Amino acid sequence: MAFNYYLNAIKDHYADFEGRARRSEYWYYTLFNAIIMYGLFGMMFLGDGMIFMYFIVIIYALATMVPSLAVAVRRLHDVGKSGWLILIGLIPLIGGIWLLVLYVTDSQDGENEYGENPKGFGNNNHDESLIQNIGQ
Repeated sequence: MAFNYYLNAIKDHYADFEGRARRSEYWYYTLFNAIIMYGLFGMMFLGDGMIFMYFIVIIYALATMVPSLAVAVRRLHDVGKSGWLILIGLIPLIGGIWLLVLYVTDSQDGENEYGENPKGFGNNNHDESLIQNIGQ
């Protein structure tokens, strides 16, 4: 189930900068992306094909740059912030800390200017069905 967040970001939302992404979508994507990247780095130093693996790492990093930015922007949308706020990460230390705080912040309740809450809570006409399904 968790790996589906990674696959979903790669296949279905590759360059989708609109909408919202839950914390779980962002963090599972980030986790599996890091695991794959570190695995490729490790393989680069284990064998004789160091130059070949170097190119594989570069290709993978370039291929996942767009979905990484897209899921981060959608995560910022989920907390009610503009995707352009990702540029605050360019400020040394403070920018990265502030982005981390935003990435771990809970979703903004209900619908915001970027779409409905992906959790379903607070959205118009959805609360009743969620409340009814809690006991089931």
